Amino acid sequence: LLDRTEMIQVSGYTNPEKVTIGMKHLFPKVLEEHGLGDDQLQIQREAMHMVVEKYTREAGVRGLTRHLAKIARVSSTDIVSGGVELPRIVTTDMVTDILGRPMVRLDDIQKESVPGVTTGLAWTPVGGDILFIEGTFMPGSGGLTLTGQLGDVMKESATISMSLVRSRLAHNLAHFDYAKNDVHIHVPAGATPKDGPSAGITIFTALASLILGKPVDRATAMTGEITLRGSVLPVGGIKEKIIAAHRAGVTRVILPKENEKDLDDVPQEVRDDLSFVFVETVEEVLREALGVELPAAAWVMTPSVSPSAPQSA
Repeated sequence: LLDRTEMIQVSGYTNPEKVTIGMKHLFPKVLEEHGLGDDQLQIQREAMHMVVEKYTREAGVRGLTRHLAKIARVSSTDIVSGGVELPRIVTTDMVTDILGRPMVRLDDIQKESVPGVTTGLAWTPVGGDILFIEGTFMPGSGGLTLTGQLGDVMKESATISMSLVRSRLAHNLAHFDYAKNDVHIHVPAGATPKDGPSAGITIFTALASLILGKPVDRATAMTGEITLRGSVLPVGGIKEKIIAAHRAGVTRVILPKENEKDLDDVPQEVRDDLSFVFVETVEEVLREALGVELPAAAWVMTPSVSPSAPQSA
């Protein structure tokens, strides 16, 4: 019966949306369930943001509701005992005392820019996230090693990226002998499976950065699929990815040109804090990420017979 039904894709709430839902709907409901009024217990918006960011990792708000209920239970004891001034206002300093140590670890941008390391953007069912692509090379025989629990599509993106680097940067890499070096690409965290084509330009830029010895600005993140021709194709999850980049401290985002229209879904306050660069080819990616100018790709057929070779009649 699946062919007779219409599938409706519903994305999860973003963290700013969860904060608003928590302040306007969940917390008043929790207060009512615990017999409290807003003249007895309140919560700062910054504290609500802390609960969402560091104690929940979900598409909905069930976990957030449970944590708010715990805050109400613990606070009601102090309120009933009469040992606190009313209204009791829950601050960020009190959240850890009530809920314990944070349960969610969120990545921030790197502390310094290093050649061979780039920041990518990923979509998950519970929101966006940033990921780092790390590359290194060592003496070997021209092999490519991929680690970090990468899926087949992501492995193919890495293979395409390596082919593009070797073909497009040949004139820039006289010092680098592919036949005598192995390249290793790793995507932390190693215990988390990863797949999808959207890390294409990130892997390509990491390889180019590694071999050229040029670092990418640590506050620059990117997402986009690449093809063997060097085209940059659109990807999904732009809203969640941009919000994750903003949260992590990114200030500049490189996106496929065809994803420009998707910025309409991103909250205005997030867009105001970021600058966006839209690209269509890997040449544009390298220019924006590394400041490297490459000539446009030119396909030249190499003759199979030397002009000086004798011709048969």
